Amino acid sequence: VEIGESVRGEDVYIIQSGCGEINDNLMELLIMINACKIASASRVTAVIPCFPYARQDKKDKSRAPISAKLVANMLSVAGADHIITMDLHASQIQGFFDIPVDNLYAEPAVLQWIKENILEWRNCIIVSPDAGGAKRVTSIADRLNVEFALIHKERKKANEVDRMVLVGDVKDRVAILVDDMADTCGTICHAADKLVSAGATKVYAILTHGIFSGPAISRINNASFEAVVVTNTIPQEEKMKHCPKIQFIDISMILAEAIRRTHNGESVSYLFSHVPL
Repeated sequence: VEIGESVRGEDVYIIQSGCGEINDNLMELLIMINACKIASASRVTAVIPCFPYARQDKKDKSRAPISAKLVANMLSVAGADHIITMDLHASQIQGFFDIPVDNLYAEPAVLQWIKENILEWRNCIIVSPDAGGAKRVTSIADRLNVEFALIHKERKKANEVDRMVLVGDVKDRVAILVDDMADTCGTICHAADKLVSAGATKVYAILTHGIFSGPAISRINNASFEAVVVTNTIPQEEKMKHCPKIQFIDISMILAEAIRRTHNGESVSYLFSHVPL
């Protein structure tokens, strides 16, 4: 990596999402941070829309790594002074850093999308595909003033769901599944079938990070979704060609406003509840 401009004394923002060739991108990010740092940049901020290894935030079995903490340490050692990210898998990851972390939320953009694109949103029900997302779902349901439901799932092995139990009444309503990320989409496709069999009229899925690995695309094509809506924290152009159900919400404005506010020393908390114009 070679930085083509002088960055001495500048406030530098490096944007790199944890997707695609994740390890290459992470390595490139670290090297770029270091290059700027030793070229005397006054402050280096890493803007990471989708934080790499965010799901490995605790030891789920013995002798497992805590990779999210490792990534946090690597970013700090490389010389990052500040991190801007979006919808971390667990908010506690902010505690892995000794530098400031701004964890932005896609929620305001999601609320705006629901109001603009789902005609009968006043009669919808917001559903969380797992107990972990309950907080996110209740927050959205409160802001829309609608009810919410939960799906409790039991896993026997990682990545494989054993059985699902729906808690809440979705009969004759539009169900909107909300989650922070979809990887192989096994969970949300199971959940969609569960909701349809419980009497939901339509099922939408709204996810912040659409990783869509392995069989995800064919699963979505076969599932009973009206639409699967993701943000562009991970580029989706390729996936959208193969799957007409995928739509995206552009969150570049939120990141741009966060960068502008950080640079000017203004409060970023306005963005937790508003979409910048």
